[in-house]
Amino acid sequence: MKKSLWIFICLIAVSCQADKYKVTHYFDTAQQDTLLTNIVTYIYSKAPQSTNQTRFQARFRNFYVAALPKFSIENYYVGPDSTHYFFVIRPVGNLPYKRGVIGRYKLGKNLMPTNFEEVVNTPHLDEKLVKERGRFLFKELIKTGNLNKYLGMKHYVEWPDAHLVYDKKLNEWVAPTSESIQ
Repeated sequence: MKKSLWIFICLIAVSCQADKYKVTHYFDTAQQDTLLTNIVTYIYSKAPQSTNQTRFQARFRNFYVAALPKFSIENYYVGPDSTHYFFVIRPVGNLPYKRGVIGRYKLGKNLMPTNFEEVVNTPHLDEKLVKERGRFLFKELIKTGNLNKYLGMKHYVEWPDAHLVYDKKLNEWVAPTSESIQ
């Protein structure tokens, strides 16, 4: 009996530990949908007739809500300094592959990210590989604060590279220039 109780306690402790990287640990279902819609607004194609300045307007929200079934929050974590880390799986055009997006932000009003940054994008991969490699990168970002030592691993990180960097002012991937913000 004692042994069974000990095993049960260990299983609960392990399952709670694994939960810390699930978005359900932080948000209910309605909040998750709102949050994912807000993240998708940053990382997905702009809605038709929208610009970087207008894409968050209510009139474009339905475009991003309609795209939600193609996206999922695979891992999520809120750090001690209130930085929110995410690993989202997204579609790749009409291909059967997926891409992982690993990034961070601070959370503003109405579950709207601020100081949003896509840290890396994975290459187009089978979803199982995206999950494995993305989770590894996600945990490393939380642990070290950056993924610089992995940027040369092209089977893990497609961007940033010599051709694309993330501009935090525009919130999009751009060709590197002296004006680009990494």
